[in-house]
Amino acid sequence: MDGTRRFDQAASTWDEDPGRVGLARAVAEQILQRLGQTSDLDVLDFGCGTGLLTLALQPHVRSVTGADSSAGMLGVLEQKVRALRLESVTPYLLDEAHPLASAGSFDLIASSMTLHHVRDLPALFSEFRSLLRNGGRVALADLDQEDGTFHKPEVTDVHHLGFERRDIRGLLSAAGFDDLQDATAFVHRRSDRDYPVFLITGRVV
Repeated sequence: MDGTRRFDQAASTWDEDPGRVGLARAVAEQILQRLGQTSDLDVLDFGCGTGLLTLALQPHVRSVTGADSSAGMLGVLEQKVRALRLESVTPYLLDEAHPLASAGSFDLIASSMTLHHVRDLPALFSEFRSLLRNGGRVALADLDQEDGTFHKPEVTDVHHLGFERRDIRGLLSAAGFDDLQDATAFVHRRSDRDYPVFLITGRVV
């Protein structure tokens, strides 16, 4: 099963996992703490899913565009936006007609647990750089290097078994970011095992 279809099917129950909810809150808290003043920021949440991180950031920023390739996930986000009457949140479906390059320009690009699904990270980080305004920031959370046990064996859309933090910092530096900092944002507990999740932030050079 391709990744988009898998996420479409999982969308309705995605938020029932307390680990996902806790992760989004922890990542949002660290982003806000590390960036300081955020009320004038326009944010892109790349790989937003059902909007857990999107909505955790929303009260603290000017606007959030939640971008994802799963229509099912974005459908859940759209329901939340309507229910909460949020005018500052825009769901954005990533497809051939609406590529990331057309999403707009931003002051911050955030992403949580999406990088390991992206095959070509250098190209992605270069695109992030092109979407950011002067002084723009990235805040990227994902798994530390793991042994392949985090996902179930039938999951086929994982291109990286987590990451060495220095490798992500190196790719971001090559794409035009500096002031790179990393820290552990959250620890997933699955099957009696710990899977740390890092948050790396950087600024446009």
